[in-house]
Amino acid sequence: MKYVVILGDGMADWPLEELGGETPLFCAKTPVMDELAKMSELGTVATIPEGMSPGSDTANLSVLGYDPRKYYTGRSPLEALSIGVDMKDTDVVYRCNIVTLSEEDGAYEEQTILDHSADEISTEDAEVLLKAVCAEFTDEAYQFYTGTSYRHCMIWDKGQVLELTPPHDVLTQKIGQYLPADPVLRRMQERSYEILKNHPLNIERKAKGLNPANSFWFWGAGTKPILTSFEDIYHKKGVMISAVDLLKGIAVGAEMDRIIVEGANGGLHTNYEGKARAAVDALTKQGYDFAYVHVEAPDEMGHQGSLQKKIQSIEFLDERLIRLIKEGLDASGEEYRMLILPDHPTPIKARTHVAEPVPYLLYDSTAPQAHNWHYNEKEAADSGNTVSHGWDMMRYLFS
Repeated sequence: MKYVVILGDGMADWPLEELGGETPLFCAKTPVMDELAKMSELGTVATIPEGMSPGSDTANLSVLGYDPRKYYTGRSPLEALSIGVDMKDTDVVYRCNIVTLSEEDGAYEEQTILDHSADEISTEDAEVLLKAVCAEFTDEAYQFYTGTSYRHCMIWDKGQVLELTPPHDVLTQKIGQYLPADPVLRRMQERSYEILKNHPLNIERKAKGLNPANSFWFWGAGTKPILTSFEDIYHKKGVMISAVDLLKGIAVGAEMDRIIVEGANGGLHTNYEGKARAAVDALTKQGYDFAYVHVEAPDEMGHQGSLQKKIQSIEFLDERLIRLIKEGLDASGEEYRMLILPDHPTPIKARTHVAEPVPYLLYDSTAPQAHNWHYNEKEAADSGNTVSHGWDMMRYLFS
């Protein structure tokens, strides 16, 4: 038996008036998921432990079978694992986003945060800007590392774990009340803005109609993670397929292999087909028992508040990834179980994550069921099937 999880990050949502009281998942054209739903178990699963922040870090740990209350030490350390940072026990790791501020007249704290991803800036452009700023930061206690797109890491030797606000939680707001109280972190953010707002690359970006990547933003602090080997727990050889450093870092910590797909970038126009081919090959040709295929696009579109793009990202997921994985596994003759779900909702109205149960679809090629439902939040809830703790989902998949 082969096993695959297809995770549409932030895919779940709230009913919207402009959709006649329905959700983007309900309204998206998803013939593959709807066909699967008629042969599958539907239900809801609570991926976020009560009292914990509904981040992609805690949620994906949960879906992968790790109780976040036991294993979670912060988001950024997981991303640091992905990019090969050798962390000491005394290090504190921060996410360093490169964001878009409004460039209004006035002090730094009077600026408004417009875009947490700087128009999903390419890694190549982001590295140029990161190096331009870090050339002026000479304190060896603070080291910066290039990640993917707008997502980068800063290591603070013998630092403090400070609670800082994610930039996607304060879009369109003035930043003053959300800046670090620590004077060094705050000054580094301010100095990054002074350097980047007139950087030639940002001048070029604005001329092209793109948002400038004009400020660092620190958040997501944590310490060195310690995860138990996925194979030791579940006795399955697993592989992670994701463009996002967070997921690749979880895989490193869990001692899972990773497949890097060319053109997979964490955005709306990622290489869906390449991810699908990688998953099918891993399961049918490369000896893996389990593949975790993560797609970031629905979450990014939720943060952007773009309804049509979120619907499009769900349709891309259905047609360009799930369809190909199902066809490939069916053609191989392998018996398989497929679990489709989000990690958390990222509602268009909220433009951030919320800690609500998410819909799951569980298909078993050896025991297709017979139902008349479709895959969406309402019908999953109406099914009456519930999983109270997300970290139990993995054992359920393998049972």
